[in-house]
Amino acid sequence: MKRKADITRKTKETSIKVELNIDGKGQYKIDTGIGFLDHMLEQLSKHSSIDLKVKAKGDTHIDLHHTTEDTGIAIGECLKKASKNFVGIKRYAHALLPMDETLTRVALDVSNRPYLIWNVKLKVEKLGEMDTELFKEWFQAFAQSAGITLHVENIYGDNSHHIIESCYKGLARSLRAALELDPKNKNTVPSTKGSL
Repeated sequence: MKRKADITRKTKETSIKVELNIDGKGQYKIDTGIGFLDHMLEQLSKHSSIDLKVKAKGDTHIDLHHTTEDTGIAIGECLKKASKNFVGIKRYAHALLPMDETLTRVALDVSNRPYLIWNVKLKVEKLGEMDTELFKEWFQAFAQSAGITLHVENIYGDNSHHIIESCYKGLARSLRAALELDPKNKNTVPSTKGSL
């Protein structure tokens, strides 16, 4: 079973193409037009071992909100499509991610019941050209469209770059573990309901 998908999302605000392979090697080609977001999505791909191609164009002359949010939506939708109805996955995972002085905890349930808990406080208003409030928007959009219950908590840290990067890396490591095929339950959905 090949767990690959691609989608194109077009609105009046953005045009986004995503290709994704859950069983990849963490190879990526990212171009959102937002340097810091590109850097975070590269981390997501590399540390999850999910191959990821993203090409996005958006109304960045207004601000970066629509491109950031719609990129989260498109990647989440593509991941859900590639998951093949979640058959055979381990479903639950968590990561404790250190990055220098920072420690972040990410826990998730690939449940088809989207929810985000975001307990992350940042000391600056911008990272690169991105408003830091947009990171919550990206994680919310991703969790919603992927159908994932996602808890992200920065336990401590000083450097805002480290804090956000640890969130993306923690998400990556958690996705890698949760989407891994379970040799004990290869052909079943991990739920007593029989579907997610």
